[in-house]
Amino acid sequence: MSSPEAACYSTPEEAGLHLEPLSFERIPHQTRLFLDYLRDPVRLHRFYPNAVRFHHELAARAPEVLAAHQTDRNALCDTLQSLNAEWGASRETLANIERLRADDCVAVVSGQQIGLFTGPLYTIYKALTAVKLASCLTQRGTQAVPVFWLATEDHDWPEVQTAEVIACDGRLAGVSLPADLHIDGAPVGRVILDERIKDTVQRLFDVLPSSEFTDELAALVRDAYAPGRTYAAAFARLMTALVKSYGLILLDPLDARLKQLAAPLYSEAARRAPEIAAAIEARSRELEQAGYHAQVHANADAFPLFLHLDGARHALTRTDDGRYHAKGTGSETAYTTEELAAWAVRAPEAFSPNVTLRAVVQDYLLPTIAYFGGSAEVAYFAQTAEAYRVLARPATTILPRVSMTIVERRTARTLKRYGLKLTDFFAGLDHVEARVVEEHLGAEQARVFDQTEAAINQALASLRTELQRFEPTLADALTKGAQKIEHQLAGLRTRFHRAQLARDRAAHRQLERADTALYPGKTLQERRLNITSLFARHGRYCMDWIFNAIDLGSVDHQIVYL
Repeated sequence: MSSPEAACYSTPEEAGLHLEPLSFERIPHQTRLFLDYLRDPVRLHRFYPNAVRFHHELAARAPEVLAAHQTDRNALCDTLQSLNAEWGASRETLANIERLRADDCVAVVSGQQIGLFTGPLYTIYKALTAVKLASCLTQRGTQAVPVFWLATEDHDWPEVQTAEVIACDGRLAGVSLPADLHIDGAPVGRVILDERIKDTVQRLFDVLPSSEFTDELAALVRDAYAPGRTYAAAFARLMTALVKSYGLILLDPLDARLKQLAAPLYSEAARRAPEIAAAIEARSRELEQAGYHAQVHANADAFPLFLHLDGARHALTRTDDGRYHAKGTGSETAYTTEELAAWAVRAPEAFSPNVTLRAVVQDYLLPTIAYFGGSAEVAYFAQTAEAYRVLARPATTILPRVSMTIVERRTARTLKRYGLKLTDFFAGLDHVEARVVEEHLGAEQARVFDQTEAAINQALASLRTELQRFEPTLADALTKGAQKIEHQLAGLRTRFHRAQLARDRAAHRQLERADTALYPGKTLQERRLNITSLFARHGRYCMDWIFNAIDLGSVDHQIVYL
């Protein structure tokens, strides 16, 4: 999917960064749908009606996007200006909000749940990729601004209450907020931080390494995560401080003014709930028949909006008489679609979109020309494209978000010393350690093992041939015996690996550190580590490195060497 045209943005090479591309086909746990989308999204036009192969093709979509955008831009931008100014927005961000007021300006959007201290690294990657594409489109003549959608309406507190970093001892460490800060079923964005946030912040800096950048980082984190602040505001304030010079606009969909702007779409979605549910259920069957998976469990009785009562959200499900009942309320009250549609206009703050409608709401409020999402979001869009269709909205083009593993110098030295690659760690630390022992630390003993195994196998093969001639049942017994011998030798070899690493503790520790840095918890670094882990070691420079490493023309995972 790389474009043959000259790049309209800074490239990693221009920034002096060394990158190695890694195909997602070599990364564990990738779905067939995501891999096929990376290969050629246009071939999946049936599921992604506005897919493009190259990012510079997006400009052709601008007229349709602008024509379909009905939201009052001034009301939208007044709200965005108020919110972003409250979060400490830069001149660049406020200027972009002013640019968004113009009828010819589109938005490049990404978003994520509001994880502690901004959550996993890919949250930052998403934000900065939106910035880079908006800049690219603007340079090509399509006015565009970057917008980051805060998933504040989500209610999954365990998913956002912990941040993980590489501690000063090289191990993975997590810091968390108390579970009781959150009321079950309530939007995480409305959680109010109390005095205990000070302890959480202190624990973060207790485990992070001290450096010349610690004071600046501590000031940013303590300013954002302060007692009395909402979880949404804390996230937004730290994100704003981290990407300040890039002009990113943040949007909190919980804001009552934005709810009011979204009310017409809420109402229409409520009115057409049965049609939306049926269309998404049919699309899910289509995906499965095509050999793909349905990311969202489809149900013909589902309703596209949650109802918020007494501080908690409730799913609505269709009853036998065609009305909708709010689950978990203890009430038998049911509502017609017309009643819910009228309620959505009268009090839109009582509703929030479910996963099948969330992107449609986003792209109703914003003139979205493209959205950057991960593999799960790519899968969501294959189903939610049907909600766009039913509601007569142009389906937004989804682009795969940038994906990176950042290799710091200490880790790079370990990889070079032992001839290792990121892909070696996908098989597990035991596999890496065994290879290092066999090829480096205990190469001589490993050769003896190889020779012994070869000799035994040769001798057993000769014996098996003779026994087969003499008495086949004895040959069968030898096969079983040979398997036991092989198992015993493998066990002895594993013990040898452990003994060698116990002798060379420095090598063992280097490999453990590399595993934690590159593939923590047996998943990609970007899915576990928090940005404070990099900032503590490299300062604000890490933000520029990340931005410069983003290659809009690549759909590969990027291994970035600092």
